[in-house]
Amino acid sequence: MTLNAVLDQVDGDLESSVARLLELLRIPSISTDPAYKGDCDTAAEWLVDDLQSIGFDVSKRPTTGHPMVVAHAEGEGPHVLFYGHYDVQPVDPLSLWDNPPFEPRLEDTDKGPVIRGRGSSDDKGQLMTFVEACRAWKTVHGSLPAKISLFFEGEEESGSPSLVPFMQDNADELKADIALICDTGLFGESTPAIVTRLRGLLGEELTITGPNKDLHSGMYGGIARNPVRVLSKIIASLHDATGKIMVPNFYDGVEELPTNIAQQWNDLGFEDAEFLGEVGLGVPAGEDGRTGLEMIWSRPTCEVNGISGGYQGDGFKTVLPSVASAKISFRLVPGQDPLKLRESFRAFVQAQLPEDCTVEFKAHGASSASEMSTQHPAFEQARAALSDEWPNPAAFVGCGGSIPIAGHFKDILGMDAMLVGFGKDDDQIHSPNEKYDLSSFHKGIRSWVRVLDAMSK
Repeated sequence: MTLNAVLDQVDGDLESSVARLLELLRIPSISTDPAYKGDCDTAAEWLVDDLQSIGFDVSKRPTTGHPMVVAHAEGEGPHVLFYGHYDVQPVDPLSLWDNPPFEPRLEDTDKGPVIRGRGSSDDKGQLMTFVEACRAWKTVHGSLPAKISLFFEGEEESGSPSLVPFMQDNADELKADIALICDTGLFGESTPAIVTRLRGLLGEELTITGPNKDLHSGMYGGIARNPVRVLSKIIASLHDATGKIMVPNFYDGVEELPTNIAQQWNDLGFEDAEFLGEVGLGVPAGEDGRTGLEMIWSRPTCEVNGISGGYQGDGFKTVLPSVASAKISFRLVPGQDPLKLRESFRAFVQAQLPEDCTVEFKAHGASSASEMSTQHPAFEQARAALSDEWPNPAAFVGCGGSIPIAGHFKDILGMDAMLVGFGKDDDQIHSPNEKYDLSSFHKGIRSWVRVLDAMSK
């Protein structure tokens, strides 16, 4: 059979597939550090050469930052655009790595063999699952089962400054029937997940200034305004006792989860205590009356990410600080307008500011949430195909994080995006000793073969 022949090719070529991934992982393509600009270019060139060997019409496209890689292959059936990113996170602290992060290797663990190295899961390993699926199909049949375009970015880990302008300038070329994104993970160990909801993100930094210099707490304590105390009161007012966020109009546009999706999530058997136990916690701290998956997938949040003010060195210094600051992020859900929420938050802070204090705000990004329509036939085709490969049936899930590219595909190119990934929660992405399970890499390649086969019929 056509499908089985390609799957056999994947299995037989796995050793070579791993070797190619290790070669790509050796390139230190850290996009946020200018010292690695040449390495990012090298990674893009490596992809160009590899895709040319499969028969793609491929080119490296310059941007004001790191280059994009765009490739096309003709085929019958739907036009599919696959997105991934070849850049990686910095590796600090280097002392916490068991082996050099850019000397990747296969490593045996108590859970089976893994590919260890920076970018192994996020996102080079995931990107290469699709490339290897195309390679296997082309090897067996001489052509691909659909018209396939590839779009690889080199700035995802540094805020994607060139992404939107590039997509706008090349919209006609990039537009397809559907976009595929492989930058997410499984649910648990063996349940394939198709992400249909992504939360948006709003970042705000506020700095409150009181006196014009630090003050002696004996001479001024009690009479002078303390910015840390002012800031603490504002932060404490962000939530009520039930976990509700108290910024005015914060929940405008937020809708309840559809019953059918809620039932799917309940069927996943998510255990709050087990999930929290992995990080040394045990009691959910979000909104009362919400399930754990609702809290992290479909409800908006307000979190304090950092606080500073006063003396923070060794020992003790009795001062009233002149300034105090905090970094606060909001994860947003469909229906919320990040720019309106920014205005509401700033007005909320201003209203609580006492005399003798001023506040300055600094914006740190504002992206809306994304919700994909599962009415596109590719979603059910992919769910059935993934279910055939993995032990458990595939599920439509949410994602607590933000992947702006999914929204850009909708807003700029007018196309739906389907997010399918094969990472695991313990892959340690963005952390030392990042890894990608060899079984995830192997079954990820086989999964894309099955998805392409299903979509081509």
